[in-house]
Amino acid sequence: MSKNFELLQQLNIDANAGVLPAFMPTDGSKNRGGDETKNPSFLDQNQRAIGQAQLRVPDDRVAQAEALKLVHSVFLSQGSLPRRAVVFAAIDSGNGCSQICGLAAKALAASVRTSVCLVDANFRSIGAPTGYNSSSPVGLADSLRMPGPIREFAVCAGPNNLALLSRGTITRESPGFLTSRTMKTRLEDLRGEFAYILIDAPPLNSFADAVTLGQLTDGIVLVLEANSTRRESALRIAEHLRTSEVNVLGAVLNKRTFPIPEALYQIL
Repeated sequence: MSKNFELLQQLNIDANAGVLPAFMPTDGSKNRGGDETKNPSFLDQNQRAIGQAQLRVPDDRVAQAEALKLVHSVFLSQGSLPRRAVVFAAIDSGNGCSQICGLAAKALAASVRTSVCLVDANFRSIGAPTGYNSSSPVGLADSLRMPGPIREFAVCAGPNNLALLSRGTITRESPGFLTSRTMKTRLEDLRGEFAYILIDAPPLNSFADAVTLGQLTDGIVLVLEANSTRRESALRIAEHLRTSEVNVLGAVLNKRTFPIPEALYQIL
């Protein structure tokens, strides 16, 4: 049994959620069920959308297949309570959370007829490149400072039913808004506009933002990096989430390497 698998087992993920699929190396309660007749297209509702967005996710068949398994486990499984708003958060910075969140958003949008919104809530990495490229000058940070319908701060991100709410204009005060009453209100706005919301949050080992966001949503998916995430950190954070009454929906083991060729692994 590998150390990576032992670590995922020790996180004690709910058996109904399962341990979510591991990703190949790449470049780089509150629940309400989604209504297939509600919010069928982001563009249909948001003709005033400013510009377009591009999700920088790997064009990799294996990664896309694993992302599809992930969204079915978290959002579309018939055996679980409906989940509409989910936080994705890495244990440590650099674990690939943005790529996985972007892959999951695209896979979910391709699997449903309703609208999906990916929210970049990582205000802690100012100056660092993001996994999302938006031509709009506004985003989540602006929506937390300014009035207006939440859809006016989002842009289309490819398919008509997929939207991106980017970070927007980050200021020194922006991180504090993530734990404010305004953020709670904006999450309610997002639930009213979109059938599904995926939130890319700051890393758990450095900041408390993801914990607060997890309390306001249907739960959190942990992102770990194979052969990098420290066992003690992952177990400590998972326990802290549970004591904070945050639903831990699963864990993704990113950048896993295979001891056998990928082609052979695929047919086992």
